[in-house]
Amino acid sequence: MAMFPLGSVLLPAMPLHLRVFEERYLLMLSELVAAEDARFGVVLIERGFEVGGGDHRFGVGTVADILQVAAEDGVVGLAAQGGRRFEVEGWLEGTPYPRAEVRELDDLVWDEALLPLLAETERVVRSTLAQASEFAATGWSPDVELADDPLPRCWQLAGVAPLGDLDRLTLLRSASAEELLNRTIELTRDAAVQFSAPWPDAED
Repeated sequence: MAMFPLGSVLLPAMPLHLRVFEERYLLMLSELVAAEDARFGVVLIERGFEVGGGDHRFGVGTVADILQVAAEDGVVGLAAQGGRRFEVEGWLEGTPYPRAEVRELDDLVWDEALLPLLAETERVVRSTLAQASEFAATGWSPDVELADDPLPRCWQLAGVAPLGDLDRLTLLRSASAEELLNRTIELTRDAAVQFSAPWPDAED
């Protein structure tokens, strides 16, 4: 699978917007569009940078399903959405852009018995977003609209929660919808502490 290592985690059901200018990724996109294989893998960079190569990457990621591609002045604007999760089984050598052998992971299974837990997760995430918005721009409004279907909604709550990328990577590795929701609550509550802690007194 064609791969695009990034400095951020893409979760299922979450949007991805990129501006692509590196030659290797422009080549990748042109080949994907020509082959009508409109998807690529996204993994988090463990060490290194997005531009120039030589980075080290984590071994679990998400398929990005391409929705729209538009080119202007040598820069390609790309809109995609997170799809299925995968594990990297090996990176391929001698390719003009990153490619890997991957194994797609099973989708999480929804259980209607989890509706109360989903509601509690949404309450915690939205209230924490409201707290966070008083201190800094979070990227997501406390009133952000989410999918009606419960499983995409679970992933979107994990995606909009004000968390770091290592926390999102933990959520990406969830083995069940219940685990995903419980972990989202736990990590979001941990993050909320920094928004509710009193400011330290200024020294005289």
